[in-house]
Amino acid sequence: MGRLKEKQLLEMSKPQGDYDLCCYIVMWKGEYVAKNLVQPLEPYFANVALADPAYDVKDIIPIYYENLGLVGGPKGYLAGPGAKLYGLPYGAETSVLAYRKDIFAKHNLAVPENYDDFLKILRVIKDKEGIGALTSRGQAGHQCVHAWLLHLNPLGGAVFDDQWRPRFNDKVGVQALKFFQEVVATGPAGIPGYGQGEANTAFLQGQAAMYLDSTSFVGLVNDPSKSKVVGNVGWALHPRGVKRASQSGGLGLTMPKNAKHPEAGFLLLQWLTSKAQDKAVTKQGGAPIRNSTMEDAEVVKQYPEFVVFKEALKYSNPDWRPIIAEWDEINIQALGVAVSEALTGKKAPRRR
Repeated sequence: MGRLKEKQLLEMSKPQGDYDLCCYIVMWKGEYVAKNLVQPLEPYFANVALADPAYDVKDIIPIYYENLGLVGGPKGYLAGPGAKLYGLPYGAETSVLAYRKDIFAKHNLAVPENYDDFLKILRVIKDKEGIGALTSRGQAGHQCVHAWLLHLNPLGGAVFDDQWRPRFNDKVGVQALKFFQEVVATGPAGIPGYGQGEANTAFLQGQAAMYLDSTSFVGLVNDPSKSKVVGNVGWALHPRGVKRASQSGGLGLTMPKNAKHPEAGFLLLQWLTSKAQDKAVTKQGGAPIRNSTMEDAEVVKQYPEFVVFKEALKYSNPDWRPIIAEWDEINIQALGVAVSEALTGKKAPRRR
């Protein structure tokens, strides 16, 4: 991930680039706009010679449109006055809970509705079944911060308060980190070294009874060439803490300011994120970005879990992380080190 960003920064800093479209991770949008490397899309959509009248921007899932596309509004990255569209979602996600139906039935376990139940069931599964309870990312840097944020937000925490004062190490931040430590203690071996791929594999290979992360996982879970748990997976909303909250993030497409053929890039952008293409990608196991795809009868028949995913979108939070230009540095170098040290036992979680 870091190498991709380095190459993109170098490429987009040239007088003229070799690429007309750029695929970015949500955390990078603020930095790319702040460095004047990408261009707003509204002028292209206003150009009747380029804009497809059947495109239907309003069909894009609003939370994904805001989270991945808008820059310049409240806090610098939310919808509202001053917000401009710099990208479109393409591989967006929110967080849901996947669980092994067979294991839960075997031990007469209820799917955790809240974090109190969630905490209790971790140890029960580890003791009764002998496999990891919950798989998770845990690798130092972005991966462990991503996993910690999955618990911080529903428990009522945040990285900064509304005045941009740090609050990640308050009572709730410590509570979320202690919960994460229990995930490591009861999970499959190796979580402190897990990236997203390793966390996914642990669940797919039957080494964990639960998975809490991205809706984009559904394609892999249902692919018998990659998954040993096909047919044994149920889906539920992200457990409630002091509130119901789920992650918002993923990938988007943007147009570099130094694009050699910007009009052609915009036409490709429209096609890639069109209704027809979104449905086609989703049917192949991709993550949908449009309401029409989420509600399509053919798609829902193939992926009945989309009923749960649609409900989860009601709680998806565009302010899940502060998507400011400085976030990547904070995420990887500061929080990414501190959370990792807690997971590996180098330091103990405590308030300051």
